[in-house]
Amino acid sequence: MSPTIYIIIVSSLATGTIITMTSHHWLMAWIGLEMNTLSIIPIISTMHHPRSTEAATKYFLTQAAASAMILFSSTVNAWQTGTWDITQMTTTPSHILLTAALAMKLGLAPMHFWLPEVLQGSTLTTSLIIVTWQKLAPMSLIFLTINSLSTTVLMTMGLLSSIVGGWGGLNQTQTRKIMAYSSIAHLGWMATVSSIMTSIMIMNLVIYLILTTAMFLTLAQTKSKTIQDATMTWTSSPTMTCVMMMLLLSLGGLPPLTGFLPKWLILKELTAQSLTTVAAIMAMSALLSLFFYLRLAYSTTLTLTPSTTQTKLKWRLKPNTSAFFLSPLSTASILLLPLAPLMLQ
Repeated sequence: MSPTIYIIIVSSLATGTIITMTSHHWLMAWIGLEMNTLSIIPIISTMHHPRSTEAATKYFLTQAAASAMILFSSTVNAWQTGTWDITQMTTTPSHILLTAALAMKLGLAPMHFWLPEVLQGSTLTTSLIIVTWQKLAPMSLIFLTINSLSTTVLMTMGLLSSIVGGWGGLNQTQTRKIMAYSSIAHLGWMATVSSIMTSIMIMNLVIYLILTTAMFLTLAQTKSKTIQDATMTWTSSPTMTCVMMMLLLSLGGLPPLTGFLPKWLILKELTAQSLTTVAAIMAMSALLSLFFYLRLAYSTTLTLTPSTTQTKLKWRLKPNTSAFFLSPLSTASILLLPLAPLMLQ
């Protein structure tokens, strides 16, 4: 793909998200989502490989169906109430359709099946865009319509997503699929707390974006597509290997790392709302996710695979890609817990 076309596609991708985030009319929000979807399709299918074509097709069909459901729900609402305002979603059928459509857009369980498959057929950079930037528009719609969405449905989907995200990642060996199930689990935590306190949901989203971006940049830097590839990370950069272990533990939500902050505040808020059972199930599901993070950390950092003399000297060679953003993002992913008092005010 030529640089000019690539710049046009990426700018269209950004514009679509910004249009959705700043719109008050349902048609404008829908146009932004469609621009977003149509821009990411060429980026997914740049590899000219059957897997990438399959991923692009699956992504297009899922997102087109979700966009059609959003348009249908807003049309039903406009028919009943006479307004296209995003915040005036008052009819019950529209609520149900909108919640299902946004869950499909995000990849919440039980409509999560497309996400691991699409990520597996994409490059690490494209996967990073799908699990970070592509979540902003649907999350902004959830934020704008949270007073209209069903609390019970959102909480059920959040619980299911956190369990499925943990359970599904247990038997994966591909790092992209592991990160896909990690994304599903994190989105489950956000969906659970969204109807209780939107400020914690936004804080969780920001921390999720920082953690996931740092992790994907590390995987791209070391070209780790499978767990077996990740075992040789130390030959490229011993420092990055240690940082990767800390990132994985932070993603798992262990104190005193950054990833502990959203889980801590969400569990605190759930128990404050007398949702102790939900909080207990969420905490137990976090153990499932922690297991496959620990497995990846163990095989990456805590074991050394048999290797030849040549591969041991790999760290002497300069890497091809720049790690400019990796340092600040990795630092933020590990050391942001002291900001907790600001969140608790």
